[in-house]
Amino acid sequence: MDILLAVDGSEVSHRAVERVISLAGEFKAQPRIHILYVHLPVPMTFATRHVSKETLDAYYRDEGEKELAPARAQLDAAGVTYTPHVHVGHPGETICHVAAKLGCSLIAMGSHGRGAIAGAVLGSIAIKVLQNATVPVLISK
Repeated sequence: MDILLAVDGSEVSHRAVERVISLAGEFKAQPRIHILYVHLPVPMTFATRHVSKETLDAYYRDEGEKELAPARAQLDAAGVTYTPHVHVGHPGETICHVAAKLGCSLIAMGSHGRGAIAGAVLGSIAIKVLQNATVPVLISK
């Protein structure tokens, strides 16, 4: 079984990691865990005027690794193996796309991200995933 664990560094994301760690112990064979951070894209017209594509790619990679670090630490401490992924795009769509591409049987994520303002501006990522996912979605509160 493959599980996509979408993280964003929020407290509810931390709880989603804890839930996946708990679930991993309930299976006969340890599931393959894919942890994913989706970075919102920088507007390309702005970015290409001021930085190179290589610099922008390095920025996405570095920021993504920072966001994955807490989840990686939790999984490492629990002895759960995983594969990290950083993607750029709109989170709800990207989470569903990556889950399908990797052949995941479950998506796990937090119910909301870091703040109410971001949620109001972007809409609910969790709801977008629930609406578009083709596999079960585990939402942690």
